[in-house]
Amino acid sequence: MKQIVLLRHGQSLWNLENRFTGWADVDLSENGEKEARDAGRLLASSGLHFDEAHTSLLKRAIRTLWLVQEELDQCWLPTYKTWLLNERHYGALEGLNKAETAERYSPEQVFKWRRGYTVRPPELKDGDQRLPSRDPRYAAVKAEKLPRTESLADTCARVQPYLESTILPALRNDKKMLIVAHGNALRGLIKILSNIGDGEITTLEIPTGRPLIYEFSDDCTPKGYRYL
Repeated sequence: MKQIVLLRHGQSLWNLENRFTGWADVDLSENGEKEARDAGRLLASSGLHFDEAHTSLLKRAIRTLWLVQEELDQCWLPTYKTWLLNERHYGALEGLNKAETAERYSPEQVFKWRRGYTVRPPELKDGDQRLPSRDPRYAAVKAEKLPRTESLADTCARVQPYLESTILPALRNDKKMLIVAHGNALRGLIKILSNIGDGEITTLEIPTGRPLIYEFSDDCTPKGYRYL
């Protein structure tokens, strides 16, 4: 049976502080580093090895992958980094404390921003230092493609081309892949593969640092997923 392992990065410093993170390049917390190493040990003890890895351009996912590779003794693993696997962009909410934001805008409004499938938070304005176009890691991406805010629907639409052009063809060639990314990017992959409804996907919780095995039949038809 063909498999892909999906892994949400370990806890970040802003996860710990209950902040909207999105594309902000926040590092792992001490507990996040432990979660990443534990995930690597779990994969190793399960006898899983990989041919290649895929991750985002954000430090918390990249460092999670590094720590997992160390535990697997696969530091040589070919790795592909892409902004298409970045977290959902939370626009002007990035960096704000979620509880304080709820007090400012109302819990109902924040819930819509977080859980409404097509609802976008307020976008970044011209001149904002947080604009992705100011970040050299996105220099090769056309400015009009870089988001100023995103809904979950936007994030799903962003990950789908990478799934179809890169991940699934590698799976058809019998590549064993580890994908280390973010909660909403992984929601997007799972939604597409499992054909989950728009409302249902918004309630899907993906824990940090817990490997998820997605299984496929020999003809690459998705069969479902399970956690290790």
